[in-house]
Amino acid sequence: MPPIQKITPCLWFDDQAEQAAKFYTEVFKNSRIKKISRYGKEGYEIHHRPEGSVMTVEFELDGQTFTALNGGPIFKLNEAISFQVDCATQEEVDYYWEKLSEGGDEKAQQCGWLKDKYGLSWQIVPRVLVEMLNDPDAKKSQRVMAALLKMKKIEIETLKRAYVA
Repeated sequence: MPPIQKITPCLWFDDQAEQAAKFYTEVFKNSRIKKISRYGKEGYEIHHRPEGSVMTVEFELDGQTFTALNGGPIFKLNEAISFQVDCATQEEVDYYWEKLSEGGDEKAQQCGWLKDKYGLSWQIVPRVLVEMLNDPDAKKSQRVMAALLKMKKIEIETLKRAYVA
């Protein structure tokens, strides 16, 4: 039996947990739906969910386990929590940006951040950006930051030009 992950993010949805989990497992390679639990008769007076409807979906994205919960309209996802996607190339940045932003909130796009169609916020971050921002030469890192602040989706070549300018 594989070890249990110590900390598992739980994402609260109104009634889209299964659809969201399926979407995320299609976007990320090496991903899968692990378990789906359903509401029963017990507790109906509290949860008001039909018997047999999806309660939680346990899913895995590239080795990281998540839980999606159909908890009703009480809480909404917001930018206070986001997931960073580490990208080695511009092709990866483009892929994740295109897939995750499809149907999402275009107004929420800034500096590599996007909000997907389920309201979850993502940061699509090329690895080289972190390296450039942490350069001990403050002039280089500040030029990169200035270029970054003008972007929605991050363009690595534009950042590299700012870095060496």
